[in-house]
Amino acid sequence: MKITAIETIPYAIPYTKPLRFASGEVHTAAHVLVRVRTDEGLTGVADAPPRPFTYGETQASVTGVIEQVFAPQLTGLDVFAREQVHARLHRTVGNPAAKSAIDMALWDITGQALGQPVHRLLGGWCDRMRVAHMLGFDTPERVAAEAERMRSTYGISVFKVKVGRRPVRLDLAVCRTLREVLGQDVELYADGNRGWTASESAAALRELDDIGITLAEELCPADDILGRRLLVRGSPVPFVADESATTPAEVTRSLLDGDATAISIKTARTGFTLSQRVLFQCEGMGAEVVMGNQIDGQLGTLCTLAFGAAHASAARRAGELSNFLDMSDDLLTEPITITDGTLAVRDLPGLGVGIDPDKLDRYRQDR
Repeated sequence: MKITAIETIPYAIPYTKPLRFASGEVHTAAHVLVRVRTDEGLTGVADAPPRPFTYGETQASVTGVIEQVFAPQLTGLDVFAREQVHARLHRTVGNPAAKSAIDMALWDITGQALGQPVHRLLGGWCDRMRVAHMLGFDTPERVAAEAERMRSTYGISVFKVKVGRRPVRLDLAVCRTLREVLGQDVELYADGNRGWTASESAAALRELDDIGITLAEELCPADDILGRRLLVRGSPVPFVADESATTPAEVTRSLLDGDATAISIKTARTGFTLSQRVLFQCEGMGAEVVMGNQIDGQLGTLCTLAFGAAHASAARRAGELSNFLDMSDDLLTEPITITDGTLAVRDLPGLGVGIDPDKLDRYRQDR
């Protein structure tokens, strides 16, 4: 089965409220829908969420590199020749979201061709994951109110708290309020998006130890080599590398150099194929993983879920699977639903998704 065409459709769906964090803020899901077509009539889909403030990609760069570079290189290749596909993709540096969308769309085609869900082809460990919800910058009262709403409405009991502001006490007050309001039966962990210095992070970790956080993610820049290494060595909880470890090589260096003791895996930047390589590296080196969120819509969320539920070590912790709830609309014909704090995989061939043509026409940006 041969690749005959790769199509990109930029679209934009507003968020009901902006998500604010140390490295930027997002008001609109300005993503790119990627479709890979084959000579046997099967079409695979995936979502590419550009994050210019983290990886340097934009809608224009994603569509441009796929249409002008990747599509000409991949057209005519066998869908199942995954190593050849990745060899050609890696001739071009960077562009993680564009490459990952192509990879996941090809896995979608593979599942359709074999009549199997992608999560089963990847490993088939379980049929659902616990959900963690990401809380952005706001006042302590508003953040706590959002967390309470997520718990009462969806049964979510794991929360990732965005920190990294100055003064540090702003975010410490949010964490304290969350613990006071939600009690001890919820899990809290902190993500700084490199917003603090190493010394600020160390002081914050001492404070957060009393609150009982379970993970600390990217509190300070990994480029602060000595400070980061000292911080990680003294961290009372697993220290997660996210945007500082976006490739298998970076993951290896991060773990060996002592920059982190855990890794965030995001299918939006490593697809399914490279995500497996990252996961297996972590398993071999004794590092925990958490399934991260690229501020995904429902299609991206289902990709994260498919990968996380496929592997025992990826499903051990709650996955960041709920931020599609902040979008005002979505493209899927059958929306996904969080029930009792969990999200179930779709037991359908491939990714099991359909794109609503009317909604796509409404939100696409290329007309």
